[in-house]
Amino acid sequence: MNTATAEPAAPAGAARASARPAEVALLASVFVVAACGLLYELAAGALASYLLGDSVLQFSTVIGTYLFAMGVGSWLSRHLERELVAQFLRIELAVGLVGGLMPAALFAAYNLLPAGAGASFRVLLYALVLVIGVLVGLEIPLVMRILKRHFSERYALKNLVSQVLTFDYLGALLVALAFPLLLVPQLGLVRTGVLFGLLNAAVAVWALWLFRAELARWRAQALACAAVVALLAAAMVGADAFTSWAEDHFYGDRVIVRESSAYQRIVVTSGPGSVRLFLNGNLQFNSRDEYRYHEALVHPALAAQGAPRKVLVLGGGDGMAVREVLKHPSVEQVTLVELDPHIIGLFRDHELLARLNGGALRSPKLRIVNADAFTWLDSHDEMFDAIVIDFPDPTNFSLGKLYTTTFYQRVDRHLAAGGFAVVQTTSPLLARRSFWTVVATIEAAGLTATPYHAHVPSFGEWGFVLAGRRPWQPPRALPPGLRFLTVEGLPALLQFPPDMARVAATPNRLSNQVLVHTFEEEWGKVHE
Repeated sequence: MNTATAEPAAPAGAARASARPAEVALLASVFVVAACGLLYELAAGALASYLLGDSVLQFSTVIGTYLFAMGVGSWLSRHLERELVAQFLRIELAVGLVGGLMPAALFAAYNLLPAGAGASFRVLLYALVLVIGVLVGLEIPLVMRILKRHFSERYALKNLVSQVLTFDYLGALLVALAFPLLLVPQLGLVRTGVLFGLLNAAVAVWALWLFRAELARWRAQALACAAVVALLAAAMVGADAFTSWAEDHFYGDRVIVRESSAYQRIVVTSGPGSVRLFLNGNLQFNSRDEYRYHEALVHPALAAQGAPRKVLVLGGGDGMAVREVLKHPSVEQVTLVELDPHIIGLFRDHELLARLNGGALRSPKLRIVNADAFTWLDSHDEMFDAIVIDFPDPTNFSLGKLYTTTFYQRVDRHLAAGGFAVVQTTSPLLARRSFWTVVATIEAAGLTATPYHAHVPSFGEWGFVLAGRRPWQPPRALPPGLRFLTVEGLPALLQFPPDMARVAATPNRLSNQVLVHTFEEEWGKVHE
């Protein structure tokens, strides 16, 4: 046996004397290792969904790839037979370095790769996921073997596995809760990644100190630890500057708000004569022409009802739709159901953004409910004269459920007799089948559908659908002071030229979610 490379056997007395602190330290390291491993998995999935869309698909493929890579790492661990502590230390440094810098690397690659290089970005994403997964898969088997080798008199195999897996699962649980509720909202993805990279490096430093008497080439190991910690610490210091650079490069205009909530990344930019809102990188409005979108969304439904008193707005946390609703003098109460309280606070309290919605979110007529619209409708029985539905496009199954027959049936139960609901429904030109799928879905829910469209320069031709129990008739009057809509121009919005005319479509149901697949296919072609 080569005594320079083999693990030295600790004397029995020494093992018993040092068992407690070293044992606790190793079990604590399992907790940290598990937390870091899951964090990198969640960060990769979140980044993929932010940058590539369709969060369900991205999380599923990232998690599947990551678990496969962990299995490969666990299998490879059998080939590590010598210097187990040194091997564990090196793996921790590698995981900390690659995993900790992964969010920054992916953001940088996304901004630096030329347009249309989505395939190259995906290759990098899954390569990093594979590398991190293999390294994480190596960690736990090595910890178990180190514990068994150094503390064999304290552990039967069943107790060893039980102890290690208990700490492993507890660490994963903690991160699963903290990631959406605390880490991303407070630190952002880049700083969160670096922080957990530092935790992995801290485990390596811990192992270096605990087993300092056993490690060969201790000085080289210490220099490696110091270098990784210094690099990650520098990345933590520069994380804000890097995030600012990446977002400025991505959005073009000057970024005036960059915040993360528990649900999304919120960015507001300011350019020549315009303010733009982006959620998870997707444009929500441009102040230069948002009035066209919001006037078209709100007034055909409310004006046709006649004199709406109670109005429900689902989504639309920026307050623009509420602004338009309040232009109807008959309105006595507006209920805004918005999942993300962060965006409501931003557009209520930020001076520039509150000016865009005319202070609508401070109106005494407004009642704000922070809840998921799907479940809120099912748990309340209020009736409304008009319902304005302003959700993001159905880019994933979580959003797709808000475009299903089940959802529209719930909307119908809250719609007063003679009232109308209106839904924003993507572009009938660029996503033609998606648009008419929504129309077919509303009809399948038992409502009369009246599709129409308007030109919004920032988006192109954009579609809407009116839904009610009676046919929609153009109103005879609109609120004064509108900049886009006129009574005379309304009938033209209902005319669809041949390239936007109705096509056969299958209703979108919870059981099939065909709209999500159709939308992804159509918009994917637009961005090719």
